[in-house]
This record gives sequence, C-alpha cells and structure tokens, in this order.
Amino acid sequence: MGLLLEPSLVEPMARGLLGGMSCSGGPTVEQQRLLQALLTHLWERPELRVPALQPIGPEELAASLEDLPSRRVAHLLQMTLEFCRHPQTDAQLELGRAYAAALGVSSEALEVSRDWLLQGVDQAAADVGRIFTTFLPLRSEPGLANFQASAHQPEPELVARIEGFAQLPEGSLGQALLGYYERFGFPIPGRDACALNHLYLAHDMTHVIAGIAATSAGEIALSAFQWAMQDNPINESALLASLVTHEAGFVSANPTLAPDHSSLNSPSAAYLLASELKRGSACSADFSLVDHFALAPLPLTEVRQQFNVCRPLQPSPVDHLFWGAETSAAAP
Repeated sequence: MGLLLEPSLVEPMARGLLGGMSCSGGPTVEQQRLLQALLTHLWERPELRVPALQPIGPEELAASLEDLPSRRVAHLLQMTLEFCRHPQTDAQLELGRAYAAALGVSSEALEVSRDWLLQGVDQAAADVGRIFTTFLPLRSEPGLANFQASAHQPEPELVARIEGFAQLPEGSLGQALLGYYERFGFPIPGRDACALNHLYLAHDMTHVIAGIAATSAGEIALSAFQWAMQDNPINESALLASLVTHEAGFVSANPTLAPDHSSLNSPSAAYLLASELKRGSACSADFSLVDHFALAPLPLTEVRQQFNVCRPLQPSPVDHLFWGAETSAAAP
C-alpha cells in the first residue's frame, strides 16, 4: 500500500498531518510524539523534527498528494492523530472534515468523527457499534464460516479442536496460540458463550503470527499492522475499533470490554505504533483472514516467512511475542 512514501512526499505528508492537529492551542504532546515516531521509525526521516515543521492546510496537502493511495494514508493517519487529542475538541473534529474534503476521501472513522461533531458522542458511539456489528462476520475465522458463534451456548467442539493443538509439534503456530492464551489468561474461544468467539480466534492468531502482545497499545498497533498489510474496509474497521476502544475511550467497540483511553500516550507506545506500521507494510500478503486451522501445524517461523513477517528491530518482552529464539524469522 501507499504507506511507505516516496521520499519527496514525506515532508509534505508530515506538514499536512501537523496542520490537521494545529488547533485548540496546538498539537498535544501525545500527537507530536506520534508524528515524530512516524517520521523516525516509519519513513526513516529522523532529521525532520516536528517543532521545526511548518504546517500546511488541506488544499496544499491535497496538491502535494496526487494519487489516491497516498491520500488514503494521509486521511487515516490524520484520523488516528485526531482520536489522540484529549480532551477532544470541536475544532479538531472540524479539521478532520476539512482535510478529508480536500483530499476527496472518506472512511468509517470520518463518519464517526463527523457525527461526534454534529450530533454528539452518543451518536458517534452508536456508529461504532453499527460498524463493529457489520464487519463482525468478515473479521471472523474463515475456517469457521459454516458455523455461527452463539451468545447463549458454549462451543465444546471448537474448544476441543483448539486444545488439540497441544499435540502439534513444538514451535508450531497452534502450540504458540495455546502459549498466548496461557500468557494472557484468556479463555479458549468457545469455552464461554460469546457471539465474538470466532472473531477472537482470528484475532488471536493474528497476534501470534505478527508477534504483537495483547496490551492496550498492542491492540492498536496490531490493527495498524493489519491496515498496513492491506488497506481494505475490513482492516480499516479493525483500526477504528481499536482506536475508539483503547485511545479515544468514549465507547468500547467490543461490548465485552471496558473502554480505555490514551493508550498511545508514551514514547514506547508511539514507537510501537510506527514500527508496526512499517513491519505490516513489508508483509507479502494479509494473513489476518486466512484459514488459520490449515496453518496451525506449521512452524511459526515458517508461517512468518511465508508472509514475510519481519522480526521487530527491538523486540520487547512487554510488546512482542515469540521472537526470542526465532533467529530464522525474516530479516527486517
């Protein structure tokens, strides 16, 4: 996708993103830190320092970005930065509309932002719930497409199938998934009655293959990684859900979770987001919605090599999973 910009586009992109948050007293510390992380760790232009940049307006940014993929990148990164203002302001939400109009792009995130501005947070929350419900079947495990998760009945057959991964070879994707559940204390999908169990399985497999931990910042980083793999409505909806649930915090897209906020407000979280956007961009295909049951017997290293999942430059015991001994993973 267009996330890895031509060198000549990096500075105008950054100046436009800065313009998109130059309101209400200026960009917040969190917003500036995130933009600097994008410059340093995604686009590899550390010499461009946010305090020294001059912001540009919507029309000037649009004139600098002629192709639709680059405009999509600018828009969705602008929406990401917009949701990182705390407290949110009408001026910030209005800037999002202005930049999107000039770029000639739209998104589900823009719809939420627009309704937040014009109709209030309750309507924005309703939008988030509707979008989450719409994309739920599309984000669920493909290998379970012929079965419907129940909000009222557990799925013992699914539990037995996942627990059977314990019989797979050591180092397999299936065994790593069981290690993921043990590390974070999550129940195996299907053990409890939940309409989201099939979504959870696909999502958890994606965590394991990407090697990103299930922290609040990690959830946003994982959805950004997915969007970087492939810019499509499904991955865009995942990014919106994680941003609203773990950063904006006005509602949880997932009704089983309590919302969190400001999860990207630290140097480590800013680095994680930018670096995972870069790793996702390097992948050869989107593995988030493949048949993970078919991949489960394979070595995790082989699955990662199949999709060119690069090893993090700085694997963190807090933010990453299953990288310690995997010297054969694809090199960054």
